[in-house]
Parts: sequence; C-alpha cells; structure tokens
Amino acid sequence: MSRIRQNALFDSKGHAAARLTTLSYEFADKHRIPEHFHDTDQLVFASKGVMTIQTQQGLWIVPPRRAVWIPSRTVHSITMSGAVSMRTLYFAPRYVRQLPRKCCVLNIDALLTELIVFACKTPAWTKDVPNQRHLLGTLLHQLQAASLSALQLPRPSDPRAMRVAETVLAHPGSTRSLTRICEECGASKRTIERLFVAETQLTLGRWRQQARLLHAIRSIASGEKVISAALEVGYNSPSAFIVRFKKSLGCTPGRYFK
Repeated sequence: MSRIRQNALFDSKGHAAARLTTLSYEFADKHRIPEHFHDTDQLVFASKGVMTIQTQQGLWIVPPRRAVWIPSRTVHSITMSGAVSMRTLYFAPRYVRQLPRKCCVLNIDALLTELIVFACKTPAWTKDVPNQRHLLGTLLHQLQAASLSALQLPRPSDPRAMRVAETVLAHPGSTRSLTRICEECGASKRTIERLFVAETQLTLGRWRQQARLLHAIRSIASGEKVISAALEVGYNSPSAFIVRFKKSLGCTPGRYFK
C-alpha cells in the first residue's frame, strides 16, 4: 500500500449500497490525472489508447487488452498516451478480498472486455438486482482467472538506486553505459546492481530494457512511428525492437495498435 501523502486527493467513488460503481471517460493525449486515492478497489481499463499508472512503488502501462488493478487507498496518478477511452470499475473492498492487494497488470480477453464495457453502462451495481448479482459473480470469476502481464516497472527505494532509475527514465535512449550512470549517481555499478535485484527483482540491465520498451509503447500510442520510437529508446534497429515487443505483447506493434 502506498503511503498516503498529504497532497494526495481523496476521490470517493463508491456508493453505500453498491458492490460495484462504474465510470467512463474520454481523455486527450498527454492528459494527466494528478495523485489521488480511493476507498474502493479499482480496475482501470482502456478500450482505446494507452495509460501510465504511477505509484510510489513503480509504474504500470495499460495498453488495449490490458487493465491495471489498484487496491484501495493506493496513491496513484494516471497519464494518457494518445486519445484514451477509459473504463473504470470501483469495487467495494469487502467483495474482492480474493483479488491482489498490490498493483498489477491483468491480461483482458474478449469475454472480460465485453463484461467491463457492459458493466460501465450501469453506474452502480447492487446485490438486490438478481441479474446484476449473477453478472457481477461472472465478472469477479473472470478477473480472478486473468493472467498477469509483465508491463510494470518496479521502483527501487534506496536513494542511490532511485537516482539511477530516474536518470534512465528521463533519458531512455541514452547511449551512456550503466557503469557511468551509476558512478554519476554516487555508487558503483556492482552496488546498484545488487540494490536493483533486491528491491525490484530485476537486474539493472533488464530494468533499463523494460523502461525502454514501456517508453516506446507510450510513444507509439501518441502517434509516433514504430521505427522512430525504437530508435528514440536506443534500439539499434526496428527489427530488434519488434522482437522484444512481440515477446512481451504477443504480436508486432503494427498489428497490436490496429
């Protein structure tokens, strides 16, 4: 759970009698929702566009056919890449105790997509309406069965590792060696490597590779061509980026964003 900072906005979304509350939004490219938190568990889904969810623990990318699960009282911000059609489900926490208690990216199949879109046609779902109760049960069952997607970038907590992470995120296409970046941030590469593995479960090189991929996904969603996005984040060729993209998302960038 993120520590609730004083400047984070409390955004109440739940209804007293509702197990599920829904909202639909349309956002322009680069729109940012500042830090806030809810007293409900939240599923954030984009039927169009890409979103970046950021917390103190890291960031999560939400392209189409993916969703981010955000437990209640987790402070987070949301940034749009491209025009975004957001569909959000807010669950009363007592009804979803079996779902994760930390942020994660879920793979959303065709059935779950239809359930989410359909759910958003009704602002509040209660147990008193039989049809809503049955459909909510199906929705929860499908969410529990959804597989996880590796579209997150965990944030280290050590100040030295944090400086390295922020440098990489600010300049994802930099050709500077990791050894040099670590030294400029006040520690040896060996020390930073140890910290990254301990705090993010990723090697420093793998973390940088993931940061580059996520940055490229946001760029493509905002309208940049695949070749430009690949070169911008430091790939030597578009083909190398496409291989990496396909390994993470199951198809080529061109096919995915169609």
